[in-house]
Amino acid sequence: MTARPRLSGPPVIRAMTPADLPAVLAVQRACYLPEMNEAAAVLRDRLAQAPDFAWIAAVDREIRAYLVGYPSRLGKVTPLGGGFEPPATPDCLYLHDLAVAPAAGGRGLGSHLLRHALAVHPGWPAALVCVQQALPFWQRAGFVERRLADPVQAARLAGYPGPARYMVRPAG
Repeated sequence: MTARPRLSGPPVIRAMTPADLPAVLAVQRACYLPEMNEAAAVLRDRLAQAPDFAWIAAVDREIRAYLVGYPSRLGKVTPLGGGFEPPATPDCLYLHDLAVAPAAGGRGLGSHLLRHALAVHPGWPAALVCVQQALPFWQRAGFVERRLADPVQAARLAGYPGPARYMVRPAG
């Protein structure tokens, strides 16, 4: 078993830029099953559509985690690998993707990014699709599972490798 590299510096949270995408994609590949990895073009488009809703966490000047979101509507699910356009009348912050590199696990980077996103966009509820083993993290952050009544949205949720859950956190 290989020891994790020792990370010494404090986390720096900042806006994601197009130049960050290669490092973001490397974190994505390290965190997700291959069928859940989204193409660089998809991430580039999301960043262009909602640049004020994407952040990275760097430690020792290297990107170790990221969070990509956008303004959305409660009950709307973005398909895995699908594009999005922010609606004219958003009512929530949709958190599409939060990933922390395994080598940086246990440093609280995911929580730092989440707190930052919620502080930048206060007053909105937040929604997301929970995948893999992330359920305890999102529950600790105040998210609860919500059933999707719309069959189109339920089908989009079912497109994620399971189990996938639609979750919401109230505003505040």
